Amino acid sequence: MSLAPPERAPATGAATASAPAGRGARRHTGRTRPGRPRLLTRTSVPYLLITPAVLGFTVFKAYPIAASFWISLTTGNGDAERFAGLANYRRLLADPLFWTALRNTALILAVQVPLMLGLALLVALGLNSAKVWLRPLWRLGVFVPSLTGLVAAGVMFSVILNRDAGLLNWVLSLVGIDPVNWLGSPFWARVGVVLVITWHYTGYNAVMYLAGLQGIPKELYEAAMVDGAGPVRRFFAITLPQLRPILLLTVVLSTIGTLQLFDEPYVLTGGGPDNATLTVTMYLYDNGFKYFDFGYASALAYALALIVSVLGVLQVRLMGERR
Repeated sequence: MSLAPPERAPATGAATASAPAGRGARRHTGRTRPGRPRLLTRTSVPYLLITPAVLGFTVFKAYPIAASFWISLTTGNGDAERFAGLANYRRLLADPLFWTALRNTALILAVQVPLMLGLALLVALGLNSAKVWLRPLWRLGVFVPSLTGLVAAGVMFSVILNRDAGLLNWVLSLVGIDPVNWLGSPFWARVGVVLVITWHYTGYNAVMYLAGLQGIPKELYEAAMVDGAGPVRRFFAITLPQLRPILLLTVVLSTIGTLQLFDEPYVLTGGGPDNATLTVTMYLYDNGFKYFDFGYASALAYALALIVSVLGVLQVRLMGERR
C-alpha cells in the first residue's frame, strides 16, 4: 500500500490566468471621472490673448464709428432727433463754407507738405554727413520741436508773429522791412500757419529720413563713384530710390495730418481773418460743439474720412514701389 499523498492539479496556470482577469475586472468595474473641458489649449490661448484688444477696439473704435454714421443720417439732437437719410450729405455739397474750409485745407496741404518734406530731406542729408561736428547734438536739436505740444507751439508763435511786439517783425525791422500783419491778413495768416506746422514737424520727418539714409549700403555709393557718378547723380540714382518706402510713408502721414489740421489755426487765428484759415476739422468742431448740430458734424467727419482715404490710395498707387 502506497502512502503517497493524492495528486492535485497544478494551480500555477489557473492563478496566472485568473490574476489578469481579476485586475481587468477591477479596472472595468471601478469608478471613472468624467472628462473636464480644458480652458487653456493650444487653440484657445491665442483667442484669449487677443480678447482684451478686440473688446477695446469694439467699445472704443467700432461702436463710435458705427454710432457716428447713424448720427450723420439724423437731424436734431436729444429727444428731437429724427432720421433724415442723406439730407446732411446733400446739405454738405451745397454748403459754401464747407468748400471754403476744404479749399483752405487743400491750399495749406499743397504748400506745406512739399516744403516741410523737402527741408526734412535736406536736414537729414546734412546730419548724415561725416563732415558735420557734434552730430548727436544737432540731431537732438532738430527733433526737439516735434516734442513741443501743439497748443504750446501755437501760443508761442502767436507771440512771435505779433504785429506790434513780435520777435519776427523786430528782426525784419533790423533790415528795413516794415512790420507784417502776420495774423490779421488772409494771405499772411496762411503763411503763419504753414510756418508753425513746418517748424513743428520738419525735425520729426528728418529723423525718419536719417534712419533710411543710414540703412543704405555704402557699397552702392562706392560702386557708383568707381563708375564716375557725381554727387547729384548718386543722389537721384541711389539715395532717392532707396528712400522710396520712407518717402511714401512721410507723404501719406503728412497728408493725413494736414487734412486733420486743427490746433495750430485754432490757437493762432481761430479760423480768421475772414475764414482764411478755417479748416475742415475746425468747421466740424464748430458745428458739433458750438452749434450742437451733431448730425451735420458727423457727415463732415465722414466726408473728410473719404477724402483722406482717396488721397491715401492715390499716393500709394503713384509712389508705391515698382515691381
